[in-house]
Amino acid sequence: MKMAGDKDHVYEGLKTIVGDAFVSRDIEELYMYSRDPGASIPRNADWVVLPNTTDDVRKIVVLARDMKIPVVPISGGLTLSGLAVPVKGGIVMDMRRMDRIVEVNEMSRYVVVESGVSQGKLLSFLKENYPMLRHSMPDAPPAASVVGNTLIYGSGHLSKHGAHSEMINGLEVVLGDGEILRLGSLAVSPYWFGRAPLPDLVSLFVNWFGTTGIVTRLSLKLYPAHPLRDMLIFLVQDPGTIPEAVSRITATDLMEDVLIVASRPPKSPSVISLLTVYLTAETPEELDFKKELFVDMFKDFGKEGSKIVFTPKEMLPQKLVHGFMEEPQYAAATADFKKGGGFEYVGVVLPLSMVPVAWKKGEDIAKKHGFDPLYTVRNVGLGHSVVFAFAYPFNRADEKSLKRSRDALADTNDMALEIGGTPWKSELEGQARIMARMDPMVLSVMHGIKKVMDPEGIMNPGNWEHR
Repeated sequence: MKMAGDKDHVYEGLKTIVGDAFVSRDIEELYMYSRDPGASIPRNADWVVLPNTTDDVRKIVVLARDMKIPVVPISGGLTLSGLAVPVKGGIVMDMRRMDRIVEVNEMSRYVVVESGVSQGKLLSFLKENYPMLRHSMPDAPPAASVVGNTLIYGSGHLSKHGAHSEMINGLEVVLGDGEILRLGSLAVSPYWFGRAPLPDLVSLFVNWFGTTGIVTRLSLKLYPAHPLRDMLIFLVQDPGTIPEAVSRITATDLMEDVLIVASRPPKSPSVISLLTVYLTAETPEELDFKKELFVDMFKDFGKEGSKIVFTPKEMLPQKLVHGFMEEPQYAAATADFKKGGGFEYVGVVLPLSMVPVAWKKGEDIAKKHGFDPLYTVRNVGLGHSVVFAFAYPFNRADEKSLKRSRDALADTNDMALEIGGTPWKSELEGQARIMARMDPMVLSVMHGIKKVMDPEGIMNPGNWEHR
């Protein structure tokens, strides 16, 4: 434990690096950085600092290394599973000042952003300056960061192109000893156009939750922004039909996204399950062709009583339709399903064929803990896998409500592993469950890599650690 003199030394050192206005140890500000919007248990931060440049980040890490103090990076601050909560105290490094869009390469379709750039800022910037380009927006508020979402296998409305981590061309990273790495094509070229055919060191920072280094810049693939966009909504009468339906849809390669939402909206007598196919086109004729193809695809699909039924948007509540069409999409609205405005979820990456099994087991867990089923299922790639999220709304002012969510999360993590899934951006307890089932050699390699990348153990400690 650091003595008062040590704490004063760190505080003065941080002020020297970023200036008095961008470092704090005030109780009121530390309170906000010691928790996140999810159900994770708060942990106390000792300092918060806002760097403005990569060199600022490097100097802060060197100070933390010399003092053996944990450093926890945070961008948008919207992670629900405690990944940016200071498990062992120390310095919370808020990256929001580093919010510059560094470069857009229109021909090669990529953008280079700093780690504080939000989804909303990039979306607006591209619409205004490069209207023929777009990035894949996640189901998250506009304040969520591009870099944070990308590094934890985020997914979005261009899901046919894969998960967001698969869209990374390169990274600039500050390691635990203060050294700076520039990865991807930038290692040998002035351009950020891709990762291959070099050895793929970018992956050392994807899904590691900041334990191997702090990313300061990221190059992300962009995609054509077609002038026309619409959606088709199908009512799912039997979850058992979902794998075949998604397989048929993705086999055409004519959609941009497939998203399934199941919930009991407030005041609704029953759970509603909707499959949404998002379509883009260059001309009205192309859009009409795609709509007709998918509507016809499901006219005689499934047995009676287990069909996937096309539902014209006019037959659905307009608030629901608006929520599906806007960014962020409908999933983020589940935080308002209970008094208190909070929700937590277990995301699981699964083979498409396992969706019905996960669906049924999720229903059992929800019933056990007194929740209505509340799911989102997103296709990733062309039916190669799905991200299945089981959500549990709670009242953050009610400790009993919080505990119910935590208990449901624990059961869902266990279930996900039992059926062969891989839990996504798991909280500390979820990480422990994953490591308990992990191949011991893989676990040994992981910890060996962490030791090399972060010899003093200061980078977001507590995550991916034996407990």
